[in-house]
Amino acid sequence: MIRSTFENQLQDLTKNVILMGAFCEDIISKSVQVLKKENPSLVNDVTKTYQKIEQFERDIEEQCLKILLRQQPVAKDLRRVSAALKMVYDMKRIGAQASEISEIVNQGHIKSGVELEYLQKMVAHVVRMVTTSVDAFVYNDEKLANRVISYDNTVDQDFDTIKVNLMTYFSGDDVDGEYAIDVLMVAKYIERIGDHTVNIAKWVIFSITGQLDGDDI
Repeated sequence: MIRSTFENQLQDLTKNVILMGAFCEDIISKSVQVLKKENPSLVNDVTKTYQKIEQFERDIEEQCLKILLRQQPVAKDLRRVSAALKMVYDMKRIGAQASEISEIVNQGHIKSGVELEYLQKMVAHVVRMVTTSVDAFVYNDEKLANRVISYDNTVDQDFDTIKVNLMTYFSGDDVDGEYAIDVLMVAKYIERIGDHTVNIAKWVIFSITGQLDGDDI
């Protein structure tokens, strides 16, 4: 009976992590949709989504603490609960940075062009990383988690490409400084989202293997 109750609590915890991950995917996508659709109301949607992410962080933290205090799990179960407790911090940071992106792009300085295409590519990459990292947690799949870590190189390469493009842009005529700065800031926020997703993947690996690479956590 006790084990059955514990298993149900772990299932509820996993469901909430999945939902929080879905909101992270949603807020990242919406943050740049403001550019494509020129719809200021999307900024309000981003704000509401971030509020939901904050609430999920609080709920999941409470779940984890109750499990740790009442069930006193050991070994792999303890690692899984501990990993979830750490993962939600990075998920919240993802939400916060996506919210910052929407505020920047809503200022209207970023126009269509090559840099915008790369920003959209970066967004697609980090959304995929979030999805894969959550799947890795749900299915206890170390290979998926390692795939997320490896995929971060693609995000870094896109960020480097944007920096090179902006250097070329600054060497030309009729330079719009606000445009260049906002593009660089958005790209950096997306790159940081990728880093937080890597942290999530590393916590998944810890929950499976008990080994933790703390270089970036």
